[in-house]
Amino acid sequence: MLTKARIAVFVSGGGTNLEALLKAQEAGAIPHGEIVLVCASNETAYALTRAANHGVPGVAVPKKQMTQDAFEAALNEKLAEYRVDVIILAGFLSILSADFVKRWPDRILNVHPSLIPSFCGKGMYGLKVHEAALAKGVKVTGATVHLVNEIPDGGRILLQKAVDILPDDTAEVLQRRVMEQAEWVLLPQAAEMLCKQITEN
Repeated sequence: MLTKARIAVFVSGGGTNLEALLKAQEAGAIPHGEIVLVCASNETAYALTRAANHGVPGVAVPKKQMTQDAFEAALNEKLAEYRVDVIILAGFLSILSADFVKRWPDRILNVHPSLIPSFCGKGMYGLKVHEAALAKGVKVTGATVHLVNEIPDGGRILLQKAVDILPDDTAEVLQRRVMEQAEWVLLPQAAEMLCKQITEN
């Protein structure tokens, strides 16, 4: 039986969600999991520096220079090399193919910066989500952590947390509040939930 599930975190940019996961791990909040690999879809992602700062191996698999098949083959190679059990998408801006996702049933987590089913699906990521929420005039938004299936943002929801929208919010201000109050709280919790389930089965 596994004592700890081995986690790979997929990133594309700054890695603030990765930082939240690493800090949670160091604080003992993910006792059933261990981050063993950080995979960035571009070599300039600051997330790789964050991984190094925490002593976690980081690799770049640059999407721009590859076909989808080659990109996913390279990812699978890294996942096999590090004997990964769980994948966490933390600001990962590449959509994974249905074939890739099917190889990891109920083993991929994603955090989305809205309360799914609002403001989600193909093309809805990053600031676009918060701009859409403000344009619609909703009073409450939040974040969702869900399992990943072949439909973008379509997998089973594990956790959600609401965040109020304030009258003077810009998309940038709202994005920061959703991260601090919801994403950084939920993602480590969901990681532990999934890792616990895997190690105890």
